[in-house]
Amino acid sequence: MAQGDLKILTGTSNPALATAICDHLGCTLLPAKLGTFSDGEIRVEIGANVRGCDIFVVQSTCSPVNYNLMELCLILDALKRASAQRVTAVVPYFGYARQDRKVVPRAPISAKLVSDFLTVAGMNRLLTIDLHAGQIQGFFNLPVDNLFSAPIMTEYFKEFAGSDLCIVSPDAGGVERARAFAKRLGGSLAIIDKRRDAPNQAQAMHVIGDVSGKRCVVIDDMIDTAGTMCQAGVVLLEKGASEVMAAATHPVLSGPAIERLEASPFTQVVITNTIPLRENAKACSKIKTLSIAGLLAKAIHNIHTESSVSVLFT
Repeated sequence: MAQGDLKILTGTSNPALATAICDHLGCTLLPAKLGTFSDGEIRVEIGANVRGCDIFVVQSTCSPVNYNLMELCLILDALKRASAQRVTAVVPYFGYARQDRKVVPRAPISAKLVSDFLTVAGMNRLLTIDLHAGQIQGFFNLPVDNLFSAPIMTEYFKEFAGSDLCIVSPDAGGVERARAFAKRLGGSLAIIDKRRDAPNQAQAMHVIGDVSGKRCVVIDDMIDTAGTMCQAGVVLLEKGASEVMAAATHPVLSGPAIERLEASPFTQVVITNTIPLRENAKACSKIKTLSIAGLLAKAIHNIHTESSVSVLFT
């Protein structure tokens, strides 16, 4: 069935990214009143007719996570009740993704609960980037497009490509991602053996692979408190690396992250704009931000026109 008119709507989490997406698509944002009542409850009112339209709602569930998640759910509900033909949630950073299974007794599976929230609220499709765990796609009984920032990242790091480049995974869970980067850039691969003592605390133990004399890029899906990333950089230099850089899709950058990155041995920290940078992060001289607006715009166009999204994975 042919889709209705394409409309882009944004929540309050990352309006700059939504505007950039519209610039790529040659359209304007759908008007909406988003705010709070005096008691703090979220207020949502769509400012134009959306009956029969194909709506894409841009909203990262980043900090303040609970507010942004609830705002997204209310937007989805408003669009559903306004008879939108199809509503796609464009969630560049999918929060609550780190609890995707039970690893200790009496713990929630938060990612599953959030997927239920969005589905019940009225989402017909999800478009996201670099899910923390790919199997989260299975929590949804609807189409999920999990894009990767790898094409954008590797394009940037092409200038460093060569036999002395080494892509490093900061833990065993990120080996597949690091291997894909190394293959694209023609570099070698190394792995940090890490033991986590508590959430947001990690101790890097030793390096698997030869990094002596190499320009190392530590690649991960997100940088949260930056503890893991910075410890990896120190260990790599101790093992003889000539230079260490960091790259991650999602700049969560909570707690002491910025202070740690400034004091770290990294010459560059490359991130994307799935999450807007806070003011203290903008002042960090080591951070280089790449835009994923073009990638999302292409995905939105292809979804709207019922053409292939898989072409964006190459």
